[in-house]
Amino acid sequence: MSDDQALTGPGTQTRRTLLTGVGAVGAAVVLAACGSDDDGGSGGPTSGGPAVPSTGDAGGGDRQNAQSLATTADIPVGGGKVLAAEGVVITQPAAGQFKGFSPICTHQNCPVTNVDGGTINCTCHGSKFSIEDGSVKAGPATKPLPPKEIKVTGDQISLA
Repeated sequence: MSDDQALTGPGTQTRRTLLTGVGAVGAAVVLAACGSDDDGGSGGPTSGGPAVPSTGDAGGGDRQNAQSLATTADIPVGGGKVLAAEGVVITQPAAGQFKGFSPICTHQNCPVTNVDGGTINCTCHGSKFSIEDGSVKAGPATKPLPPKEIKVTGDQISLA
C-alpha cells in the first residue's frame, strides 16, 4: 500500500486537509495585512506611497474634478471626442455649446469611432450622426443617437 493509499485514523490529516488549512491561514494573513481602522487617525499609508488627505471624503479628498471626462479645450469647435470607456461622445457644435450622446450606433450597436466633418461616425456600416442633435445624417441607421446629459463646470465636462 502506498502513502497515498494509507488509511488515516482519528487525528491524522490528509494532504488535502492540510493544504486547505494552509490556504485558509494564508488568506487570513493577507486580509490582516490590509490593515484596520485603528491606525491612529493619520489617514495616510503605514508604509511607502503617497498619503491620502483626511478631508472626511471616503474617496480621499477633492471630488470636484473626480468625475471629469474632459476639459472644454479637449473638444474642438465643430467637432467632438468619442469617450467609449466612459460611455459618451462629447461634441461642441458652436463655441461654448457642448452636447453629449451615446457612443453606440443605433443601426447594429457598433461603437461609433470618431467625430469628423461635423458628424459622429460609425465605421461599421457608414452611419453618420449630427454633432448638434444626434440626428441621422447618413444611413443605414434610421434612429438618432440618444442624448447623454453632461454638465460643464468651469472648464471641466462631466456626466450630469
